[in-house]
Amino acid sequence: MKILVTGREGMLGSALMRRLSVGVEGSPAFAVAGIDLPDGDLSRAEVAAALVARHAPDWIVHCAAWTDVDGAESRFDDAMAANGQATANLAVAASTCGCGLTYISTDYVFDGRGRGGDPAAGYDEDDPLAPLNRYGLTKAAGEAHVTALDTPWQVVRTSWLFGDGRVNFPKTIRRLLGERETLQVVDDQRGCPTYADDLADVLARLVSGRHRGIFHATNRGDCTWYDLAREVAAACGTDPGRIRACTSAEYPRPAARPACSILRSRRLEDAGCPPRPAWQDAVRRYVARLEAGQVAHP
Repeated sequence: MKILVTGREGMLGSALMRRLSVGVEGSPAFAVAGIDLPDGDLSRAEVAAALVARHAPDWIVHCAAWTDVDGAESRFDDAMAANGQATANLAVAASTCGCGLTYISTDYVFDGRGRGGDPAAGYDEDDPLAPLNRYGLTKAAGEAHVTALDTPWQVVRTSWLFGDGRVNFPKTIRRLLGERETLQVVDDQRGCPTYADDLADVLARLVSGRHRGIFHATNRGDCTWYDLAREVAAACGTDPGRIRACTSAEYPRPAARPACSILRSRRLEDAGCPPRPAWQDAVRRYVARLEAGQVAHP
C-alpha cells in the first residue's frame, strides 16, 4: 500500500512518516512518500493534481494545514486557501486517481457549548458543525470537500495536539517554568490533549483498514489547559503549585476559543482500534523525550 503524506515536515506529518515506516501489527511497512511546501502549493489545483499523479498513491493522508488559529482571523483568505481550497484540490485529485483520502480536522468545527448545550457531554462524530471562529470555518470547509467524495475517505478530528514541533503547549509551559516563578493558565476551557505519536498510530490503523467515515481521535480523558500545565510541571519535576488558574476573559485572544473541545469517540472502537493511552501518560512520555533531548525541535 503506497501512502502519500502531505505536511511531512510538520508535527503530525513527521510522526506519521515514522509510524508508517514500520507497518501495523506485524504487517510489512507501507511504501511512504511525503510532500511539503517546497514541493508545491496545494491550493493551486494544477500543482495538487501533478503531485498526486507523480506519486500515484493508494491513499493520501492530508496533514498539511494552516494551524495559526489567531492568524486566521486577520488572514482569512490565506487560511481558507490552505485548509479549504488545498483540500478541495486533493479531493479532486484523489477522485481522479481513485485513491483514498484522509483529512485531519479539529474540535474547532464545533461551537464549544457541548452536545445539547451540555459542556460535559462533549461532541460525537455526527453532531452538527458550528464553527466558533474563522479557523474553524476553514477546517469545516475542508471537511465538506472530503465527505462529498465517492472514493474512500476519512475525516479524523483531533484536539490540543502536541509533539515534535517548534511550538506546542507542553513545550511552552516547560520553557516558561524555567523563566518565571509562577504562570497563569486558563481553567475554563476543557478538551482532550493528543500526542502526535499516538494519533499517528491511530491513523496508520485507519488507513491500513481502509475504514470510511468521520472519526474522533484523541488521547483518553479530558482536562483544562490549567490541568494540562500542572501535569507538564509535574513531569518536569517542578511544583505544580507554580501554575495558577485564570479565566479566558483574563487572557483574551483574537480568535474565540471553545469552552468545550471534548471529542467523544465511538467509531474508532467500531473500526477495531485499541484504547488510546491516557493524556497524562502521553504528556509524561513527551516531556521525558524533551528532557532527554530526543525531539527534533527542542
